Amino acid sequence: MKTFLSSVAAFAVFSLSACGFGAGIETVQAPDAVIVTGVIDAYTEEDLREAVKNNPSASKLVLQYVPGSSDDEASLTGLSGFVRGSGLTTIVPANGMVASGGTDLLTMGAVRIIEPGACIGVHTWAAGFNVSGVDLPRNAPEHELYLQFYRDMGIDEAFYWFTLDAAGPDEIHWMSDAEINRFKLSTTPLHSSVRETPEQRAARCEMR
Repeated sequence: MKTFLSSVAAFAVFSLSACGFGAGIETVQAPDAVIVTGVIDAYTEEDLREAVKNNPSASKLVLQYVPGSSDDEASLTGLSGFVRGSGLTTIVPANGMVASGGTDLLTMGAVRIIEPGACIGVHTWAAGFNVSGVDLPRNAPEHELYLQFYRDMGIDEAFYWFTLDAAGPDEIHWMSDAEINRFKLSTTPLHSSVRETPEQRAARCEMR
C-alpha cells in the first residue's frame, strides 16, 4: 500500500474507514479534463472510465490532490492500462499535490505535465505493518509488480529504487525540480526560478 496523508487528511480517511466508507476518489468535470482528488482504490479505474465516458472532450486528468493508493495491484495493472491506453495527459497543477501511489498515477500519463510549484512526493511502499520495500533484497519477487509497471510506463527503473530509499513508509520525500527532471517525470522539464531548501519544500507541501 502506498499512501501519504497529512495528519488532518489521515484522520479524515481513518474516520471514514471506521464508519464503513471507502476513501476512493472524487472527480469534477472541466471542459477538456477530469479533475481528480482522493485516494486510489480498487474502484478508481471504473470511476475514471465513467468520468471520461461522460466527458468525451476530456483528454487530461488534473491531479489536484492524490495522496496515495490503498490497492497497489489494481492501480499498477488495470488503472495504468486504462490511463495510458486512453492516451490521457496527466497534470499536477501548481497548487496540486500527488504522493506515493498518486505519483504513480502521474506517471501513467501518455504526456505528463508538472507545473512549477506542484508537490511530488515519494516513499517506500509497505505491506501491512511488517514488510516495506526498502527492507527486502533487490532480487525479492515483491519488487516485480512495481518494476514491471515502470517498464510499461517507460520510466527508468532507477526511479523505483530511488523511491524506496527516499523515505520510510510513514514519511515522505518531496522531490526537487532536479530530481523530477532526473527521472523525466514531467514530459517537459521543469525550470523553476524559485529556490527553496528541502525543509521549506516540505513545509509548503505538507500544508496542502
